[in-house]
Amino acid sequence: MGTGSFVRTDVIARAALLGAAAGARSATPLAALAQRTGNPWVRAAAAAGAAGELIADKLPGTPSRLRPAPLGGRLVLGGLAGFLYARRNHTNVVLPTIAAAATAVGASYAGAAWRAFAAQHHFAVPAALLEDAAALIVAATVANDDPLPPEPAALTNQP
Repeated sequence: MGTGSFVRTDVIARAALLGAAAGARSATPLAALAQRTGNPWVRAAAAAGAAGELIADKLPGTPSRLRPAPLGGRLVLGGLAGFLYARRNHTNVVLPTIAAAATAVGASYAGAAWRAFAAQHHFAVPAALLEDAAALIVAATVANDDPLPPEPAALTNQP
């Protein structure tokens, strides 16, 4: 399960959206996916981690997301979110994982540019809150969709 021979383009696109959310707030997509689990401890721990990140992001001593460790974390957590989403949809995990990881890195750079622009124009806090909202909405929307049935051609492995 999760490593089938076919890949659905809708899963790749949604995995990339989870990666974009990870580029903004690294723990948010995993927290959103965790809300679909049956384990209340997993849900609570993931939500607490994401909430902590939302708070820590606003603190003045928080390092740039473009430094090697934070950027690597976003790449890994974005890729993991894409992997878990693809697995939940019973499709091959390779391309969704790669798409999510790559999008997490791209979104990290875009988010850093957005925050730098906002700081120069004296709306750093509203920009950070807007980025929070975008990450939460995207991650929750993707994570809470019901998996679509496989495409008909994928069921029979016909071109």
